[in-house]
Amino acid sequence: MCGICGFVSKQNITIDELKLMNDSMIHRGPNDSGVEIYEMKTPMSGYSIGLAQRRLSIIDLSSGGHQPMNSKDGRITVVFNGEIYNYRELKEKLKGYPFSSDSDTEVIIAAYLKWGIDCISRFNGMFAIALYDRESEETYLVRDRIGKKPLYYELDGENLVFASELKPIMLRPGFSKEIRTEILARYLCQLCVNAPDSIFNNVYKLEPGSILKFSKDGVNTWKYWDIKDVYHKNVSNPVDDYETAKAELKELLRRSVNLRMISDVPLGSFLSGGYDSSLVTAIAQENSDTPVKTFSIGFNEEKYNEAKYAKEVAEYLGTDHTELYIDEKMMFDLVDSIPRYYDEPFADSSQIPTMLVSGLAKESVTVALSGDGGDEFFCGYNVYELVNQAQKLDKLGGIVNGFANAPLIKSLNLMGKLPFKVKVIAENRNVSTKTQFGTTNYIDISRKMVNGESIPCRYEFDDKYDVKSWQTRRMLLDMDTYLPGDILCKVDRASMKYSLESRCPILDKDVMEYSFRLNHSFKYKDGVKKRILKDIAYDYIPKKLLDRPKVGFKIPLDSWLRGPLKNRMLDMIDREFLIKQDIFDPDIVIDFVGKYLKTGDVGLHSGVNYSKICWPFFIFQQWYLEYMEKQ
Repeated sequence: MCGICGFVSKQNITIDELKLMNDSMIHRGPNDSGVEIYEMKTPMSGYSIGLAQRRLSIIDLSSGGHQPMNSKDGRITVVFNGEIYNYRELKEKLKGYPFSSDSDTEVIIAAYLKWGIDCISRFNGMFAIALYDRESEETYLVRDRIGKKPLYYELDGENLVFASELKPIMLRPGFSKEIRTEILARYLCQLCVNAPDSIFNNVYKLEPGSILKFSKDGVNTWKYWDIKDVYHKNVSNPVDDYETAKAELKELLRRSVNLRMISDVPLGSFLSGGYDSSLVTAIAQENSDTPVKTFSIGFNEEKYNEAKYAKEVAEYLGTDHTELYIDEKMMFDLVDSIPRYYDEPFADSSQIPTMLVSGLAKESVTVALSGDGGDEFFCGYNVYELVNQAQKLDKLGGIVNGFANAPLIKSLNLMGKLPFKVKVIAENRNVSTKTQFGTTNYIDISRKMVNGESIPCRYEFDDKYDVKSWQTRRMLLDMDTYLPGDILCKVDRASMKYSLESRCPILDKDVMEYSFRLNHSFKYKDGVKKRILKDIAYDYIPKKLLDRPKVGFKIPLDSWLRGPLKNRMLDMIDREFLIKQDIFDPDIVIDFVGKYLKTGDVGLHSGVNYSKICWPFFIFQQWYLEYMEKQ
């Protein structure tokens, strides 16, 4: 686990400047660093390539794992962030290469020399890779299938700059910080900036499962693993027997956890007491000769506290458990650090407790297993149940919409007088966003707040998956958007703040692809979500320890924004500041946010919680002050 950065450029970027870019990510890799610049030859004469890495040593702690790493013949140079979990299996197939380390980075080099860039399809892991081939004078950027590891790139004319985070790119000499304002309304609604977009013009996130090639022919990008294509390929080979599916999925999960326990540093597991983290921990304990170190955080408010359940699971499994009870002050104290470690606006407030549990784990381990991915791949979120119900009511919603908008009726504003749930179903007429129904108030306000044109606030492509079931369609959409853009980004930045590696067994390539083969009733049946994962968990842990409503992390956003953050928020909506900033409409923002801060009621639908807009607005302004005003 590391941070990487570099460039292919005609610009004269010095070794000291590249080192400065690299060292801005020291939290991602405090153990070692490497910075090298090479002059390129025909057909890329005039270009130089710089490659740099900050290393968090996990596998092969010796200098043999140092990066940038060169092939023995000097043809290939690689910098790499992540883990190739099946590197030992691949190494057996690459015995012709003269290995000198036990590093998975060296396996990447050997695999490329044997199979070319198609070697990526053989890797099972989480990775962001930059690879330079001197023979062809081609440079490749590669991101793992589901987007566990981040990779940004800037295209500025004929130049390419890349990095694990935005900070190194912002430090590139001459970088122009031009905010891409057309994405801000979507950010206010979605709480994150999803790939391929970034907050800056000319800067992009390489999409999950993608390869970028920079060569004499320019820039080409393509997908080597695509959610839609992989789903349809696997769903055509279904597993329809439940007991067979359960046994095979259980074995895949056991293999996945076992691969992710390969480490030359101490390893543990996050344990919330929920199904996913408990199952991962149970399998890890099954694979371990000693008690696995587990970590959870709790709240003193009983209705929000799940730590007691995590402790019961830990005691049953026999893990070495550590818990930390946190209060509002401990969470609040992390607010100021958000822009430093999420160096792009990111407003999922559960990032704060995620940072706290990561800090707790880092006191004892350098690697932590997590249960991420279970909800998206096995139908765990409550929204999937709502989507299922909405599909059944869609025809009725169309009738209501047609009646309410009939010429003789429309002037009566019948739509505005409908009960909230009926209105949501009736308004849900866009075929490309059917599974993203919800109040339009968020969208209307977000678009009005931001000056100029905006891209759609919803992802207008959930019909591309060619799936009749809205529930399945929404799951696929979340795999493409919410999972990499929010969940995985949140965990990556929170854990790397403390130089902690997070590994996600449920996001194993084979587990993800197998999940698509399962009869959907194995995931959701009669209102039971994650059915098959729960049944596997019951093989390890009694049902009575797991079967309860999910609580999640509770962040008191309203009391913060109207309390200790209020004066800061008022400064952020100062008219002169907004006019100078020239991003938001001063009249709309001052009216809307001002009323929210004063009463919490802006006179619109009572079912809407406007902290969901005011919090991402606050986070954006905090980010703006950190990166646009200070520097």
